Formats: sequence, structure tokens, C-alpha cells
Amino acid sequence: MKDVNAIESHINWFDENKKNITSQSGEDGILEKIFEVIPGIDRWCCEFGAWDGKKYSNTYQLIANKNWSGVLIEANSKKFQDLYETFPEKNNVFFINKYVSFEGSDTLDNILGNTSIPREFDLLSIDIDGNDYHVWASLVVYQPKVVIIEYNQSIPNHIEFIQKADFNINHGNSILSLTKLANSKGYELVAVTDLNAIYVKSEFFSLFNINNNSLDLMRPCCPYVTEFFQLYDGTIVLEGYKKMIWHGLPLTDRNIQVVPRFLRYFPGVMSNFKLVLLKLFKIISGYS
Repeated sequence: MKDVNAIESHINWFDENKKNITSQSGEDGILEKIFEVIPGIDRWCCEFGAWDGKKYSNTYQLIANKNWSGVLIEANSKKFQDLYETFPEKNNVFFINKYVSFEGSDTLDNILGNTSIPREFDLLSIDIDGNDYHVWASLVVYQPKVVIIEYNQSIPNHIEFIQKADFNINHGNSILSLTKLANSKGYELVAVTDLNAIYVKSEFFSLFNINNNSLDLMRPCCPYVTEFFQLYDGTIVLEGYKKMIWHGLPLTDRNIQVVPRFLRYFPGVMSNFKLVLLKLFKIISGYS
């Protein structure tokens, strides 16, 4: 039997381990493989933004079928009731109806301090559609072995973007910014799905035989990224994903143009009249 600690060294080992039970993009199978590799696990997990405990959950399989203990946190009162009913006979689960904050009394450190979860528990799953970065950054006392966290999949690998620390907005964060945060906290990237980045404590990273975990190798394909370029006459051309991911609206060349069609000429060949029109357009539009 192949030694599970000798995972093949090709960079996207996680592709062949993807499996969904309740997860969205194969995370259930990837996490199962990760916890075959990491030694000394205590079978404790925490998920916030837990919803009903099952839909799109990264921890349901572990708690329901693998005899893990968990801390499940959900702020919505109706979904919290659904969450509680998902595990009616589980006495190894802490159910908490709170918003997790990055400051004040409801930080994750403070919330977990009222449970019996170990300081170095196995898995933390973060999915709150915006302030994920700030909540993880605020976690100091507890140091999970593995962190799975949602990133904004429309942002290219080379862009740093951290949403403002504000619960009134939902922007998300770039995978580059999350990876830099992870590295500063002593974690290394071991897997990327369409929706989540998965990090392990640095002390376990060598067990995965990943020679290079740069984002361009770990996430070589970015199917939800929209790119654009400019033509000499001011036309903007879109390539890549041509849809508003979360709103279902089309994103087309036509509806993102800045320069009106009648002024779309290379300035070097514009007549003086059109150059004057261009100058007036900039003034009227507030560009100059």
C-alpha cells in the first residue's frame, strides 16, 4: 500500500483528490487527504459562516461521518436553528449564534475561549463573504493546523487586494493577500480550488512534497478572471470571464466603454475638431 506521507510531488496533487459530499469544489476529498498526511490530529474543527451546517460545508463530512468534534458558528438566527437541527444527536458540537468580529468581545479567540476546543485544533474553515482576511488576521491565541478560507476568484494571482475592515460591505480578498497573511502567521499554501485556498502550518508543509507552491503553479488557471486591454483608438476589449459572477449579468465590450464611439480614434490622426470634442468630453465627464 502506498505510504500516504509520500504524496506525489506534482504541483496540483489536489486535483486527483477532489471530492464533494457537501463542499462546493472538491474540498471534502482534499481535506480528507490532508488529514491522512498530517500526524497527531485531534479531530476538532471550527467553521463560521456555517449556514445550516450542511450546504456548502467543509466540516459536515468530518463531524457527521468521521466522528470529529466541532465549533459551528452562525449569525443568522433562522439558519442557526437549521444548523442545530442538522446535528440533533451530536453532543460533541458547540453551536454558537454570533457574528464573529475582528475586534471587541466577539473575536474568534474570545468565542473559542468559551469552548473546549484545543488551542492547536485541526481545521478552521472561514467563509463570511468579505471580512475573512481581517478575522483570520485577528486570531492570535488559537493556531489551527489547517485553514481553509474563501478568496475572491475574480482577482488575478498577481493582485493584492484586501477589502476594508467593514461588515457593511462584501468585497472579498485576493488570494495573493491571503497567502501573504498566511505566510506571516506561519502557514504555507498546499491546495487551491475554484473557491478556497487551503493552508497548513509550516511545520507540516514538507510532508506534502510540494517543491514550489507559488500561486502561478498552484492556481495556473483562473476561469473567473476578466481581463481587458485597450486599442489605440480607445476601445476597451474584454477577454476571459464575461459575466458578473454573483449577479448573473453579462459583462460585454459594449457596456464598459469609457470613450464614446464618435471619439474612438487614435489621437495622432484626429482632426482639430475631434480633439476639441475630446477635450470637452473630458471636462463634461469630470476627467479633467
